[in-house]
Amino acid sequence: MRALLVVNPKATTTSGRTRDVLTHALRSDLALEVAHTEYRGHARDLAQDAAERGLDLVVSLGGDGTVNEIVNGLLAHGPSDRVPRLAVVPGGSTNVFARTLGLPNDPVEATGALLDALEHRRERAVSLGKAMTEGLPDRWFTFTAGLGFDAGVVGRVEAQRRAGRKSTHGLYVSQALRHYLTEREHRRNGPITLELNGQESVPGLVLAIISNTSPWTFLGNRPVFPSPSASFDRDLDIFGITRMTAFGTARTVRQILRSHTPADGAAGPVGPTGKHLVSYHDVRHFTLVSQEPAPFQVDGDHLGDRSRVSFTGVRRALRVIV
Repeated sequence: MRALLVVNPKATTTSGRTRDVLTHALRSDLALEVAHTEYRGHARDLAQDAAERGLDLVVSLGGDGTVNEIVNGLLAHGPSDRVPRLAVVPGGSTNVFARTLGLPNDPVEATGALLDALEHRRERAVSLGKAMTEGLPDRWFTFTAGLGFDAGVVGRVEAQRRAGRKSTHGLYVSQALRHYLTEREHRRNGPITLELNGQESVPGLVLAIISNTSPWTFLGNRPVFPSPSASFDRDLDIFGITRMTAFGTARTVRQILRSHTPADGAAGPVGPTGKHLVSYHDVRHFTLVSQEPAPFQVDGDHLGDRSRVSFTGVRRALRVIV
């Protein structure tokens, strides 16, 4: 099997020794090429080239941002049977995509799981989300996208990282608190409207979180569940907040930090509920429109401000080695 290993040398939790061990292990089973990313978007370019050359597999060693770039490179011309399979070895601070697939969060253990999956030919087809803005390239996402408050937090974290701060869960929490304190007007009167085909629009959203799987993210080892029914086997879930009061926000945070079973005993988790919360499950097409440009993110990557973004869920878009 011809494969490309894409390495992000700046990944948070990997070292040169870890990368060497991984490369040696993969070369025992694969005709392996290795490439290190050198600039933002490089992983996308490498993956697109691998797809166009007809390689069988692209392996990501990095965080969720590296995975997202690779996915966008692999699907530059859309899903097809000719697209190489994807494999993921987690190397970032959170690794939501890899962990949601059931992979170990340790890169060495994940490498062992990958080799076993390759030996036994284990793979699964996963659904993905696609975000579309007029005049800009479409952007695929593996686990989440967001417009509004949560994307603003991501933007703050990225600014801190450019200033030399290390990406940690504590950094996200501190920047979320800072963003909450500085966004008073938008906490009370959100600028975002959710437009659903054939349904009444939902105005006044402070934030909209789109989930392609669950959990949405992790705080350390603790999963966070705004849309606990989201799944790689379905379309997209939407979670929104129309007002962020201190009491209501604290209550919502407590709810999304746990998943529970309905009182009637029905199977499956229950998401957060409340007067200022909205949620939709398994939606294929919808659009978010903001009265003013709002922060936008996909898979934890801040993409600037957007006024209108359309979303679609694409079933069985990519094959992943698991």
